[in-house]
Amino acid sequence: MKNYHHRICISPNIRSGKPCIVNTRIAVSDVFDYLGGGMSVEEVLDDFPDLTLADIQACFAFAADRDRRLTVVPYEVAV
Repeated sequence: MKNYHHRICISPNIRSGKPCIVNTRIAVSDVFDYLGGGMSVEEVLDDFPDLTLADIQACFAFAADRDRRLTVVPYEVAV
């Protein structure tokens, strides 16, 4: 999903500015916490009927985009 911007919003009035799925209070980090805790995508969708598969894919796209923009400082190994 190249354009996640219509599915993920950041507002200081919602969850203290955490990136959230539009029209919900479910943060991108919540989705990753559930998946990282062992839930399958299907289980997350069953537990949160307001979510769609496209919403979860948008979370992955958001995280990948954020990761691409990180500045990497080279680590020099002393020999």
